[in-house]
Amino acid sequence: MLFRSLATTAIAEAGERDALVVCFPECFVPGYRWPGTTSPPPDPVFLEYAWSSVADAAKRGAITVILGTERVTDRGLQIAVCVFNADGSVAGWQDKMQLDPAEQEIYPAFGSERRLFTAGPLTFGISICHEGFRYPETVRWAARRGAQIAFHPFFDIAEPGAFRPSTYADPRNTFHEKAILCRAAENTCYIASVNCASEWSAMTSAIVRPDGSLLAFQPYGQEGLLMADLDLSAATGALAARCRMAAP
Repeated sequence: MLFRSLATTAIAEAGERDALVVCFPECFVPGYRWPGTTSPPPDPVFLEYAWSSVADAAKRGAITVILGTERVTDRGLQIAVCVFNADGSVAGWQDKMQLDPAEQEIYPAFGSERRLFTAGPLTFGISICHEGFRYPETVRWAARRGAQIAFHPFFDIAEPGAFRPSTYADPRNTFHEKAILCRAAENTCYIASVNCASEWSAMTSAIVRPDGSLLAFQPYGQEGLLMADLDLSAATGALAARCRMAAP
């Protein structure tokens, strides 16, 4: 219930601040099932109720919502993102296609196709966590098809002994945040990478310009909405389009 309440509250705030789109971290509803921890069993009834609540909040706020969630399929539990239009209708789903090896026993199902979505003048794709960090093709797919931004919902919490950064893409940190800078620069598109606020997490939410420079990042461990205005004319997709390999 907490995650649903946090989601609807954030949607309302983003709508009041005239945001076009708001994106939540990976599996924000009902919460990511971190390997080695115990979580309640999947609850399709709760998920339907949560999605309905988010749809209502999207409509009230007149805002497109990118919700990290899970869904129960005939193949098992699946990591997914549901995109809600600003009128509360469901625009569609992006299922996670590339699972981290540690996830496979928890989330055995995976997607088989990528999708583009629109919100007003914005065209966007979605690359979920491990996909964006390890598989550049997931962002290039969207950029080659006209996406000005790829949203990257992910989930990370602090691990014992991990480096504790204060600035984005610190050279002493792991490669992950640097990979997000690369995803933008190598495709000439924006990237919005979205994590939960977790005390001492080594990764945070950030928005990266199409030239690979950092536009904004959320202070580590601090809850809140990271807001930014984008110059969509800068997101040309030029470098993605120049790739001579066949589009996957």
